[in-house]
Amino acid sequence: MSTRTTRPRKRSYDGILDLFDYDEAMPATIDMPASLSNIPPLPSVEGGFKTVLADPPWRFANRTGKVAPEHRRLDRYGTMDLEEIKALPVGEATAPDAHLYLWVPNALLLEGIEVLQAWGFRYVSNIIWAKRRKDGGPDGRGVGFYFRNVTEPILFGVKGSMRTLAPARSTVNMIETRKREHSRKPDEQYDLIESCSPGPYLEMFARYARPGWSAWGNESAEDVEPRGKVHRGYEGGKIEEFPTLEPNERMSGWLAERVAGILVEEYEAGASVQQLSISSGYSITRVRALLTKGGVEFRGRGRPRKEPEAVSA
Repeated sequence: MSTRTTRPRKRSYDGILDLFDYDEAMPATIDMPASLSNIPPLPSVEGGFKTVLADPPWRFANRTGKVAPEHRRLDRYGTMDLEEIKALPVGEATAPDAHLYLWVPNALLLEGIEVLQAWGFRYVSNIIWAKRRKDGGPDGRGVGFYFRNVTEPILFGVKGSMRTLAPARSTVNMIETRKREHSRKPDEQYDLIESCSPGPYLEMFARYARPGWSAWGNESAEDVEPRGKVHRGYEGGKIEEFPTLEPNERMSGWLAERVAGILVEEYEAGASVQQLSISSGYSITRVRALLTKGGVEFRGRGRPRKEPEAVSA
């Protein structure tokens, strides 16, 4: 009879602890779950932050408590459960009158409201990110149990009685842009927030530092370059050539995201898998894997189906 070895089960909160490289602990006065005792404290400013932007690493699960099939590929990203997110001391870091912009997946709207309220805010409105293709149509590469998601909401909450600034009266509650790499939100959000809500500003789970903002997150160091800015098709630079790899050599995660972005753009522009294999020097198997990583829907054996061009009258 073979002996089965039981491996220690990874704690649900290990992922979020991996996101940070700090030794400081949360203040002892905060009633925090043990899982959050070693993450860094939130930044502080005199009088508290007036505006907070947060994009928590939500954990997806179906009614059985298991991770949804379409989200299993996201296991490599650290996530937090609902109680851990609610326990973050955002209320203590904000001013008596403040605004909150909280990103939440469509499937977790109720959980988003819970977090908003736990942080001391009341829900008043929302902003919708409509994800677009290069031609301006809806980007149908999203996932979902019931519908294919092409939108993602920001819940807008108010603490106290502070209204939005005057420019908000003429600002529509929609952002229409193309997607970038996994989970990255549109940069257009910052201009919208800065025109509609006063500082000082705090971004939680920030990907990179932004002038005029305090940042809290695993990629918020000043020397971290926004990854999306090196994708072809966006300002700030591009990959000049495909990196050379051995047949069985694996790409690092960030490099795979960048290369996948280029291949997806070329494929959606009409290039076939075979043509991409020749131009990149990668095998067809690798090209297909990278296109899959980029969310491409393969159509037929080669080129994707193009939308018919509009005929002007």
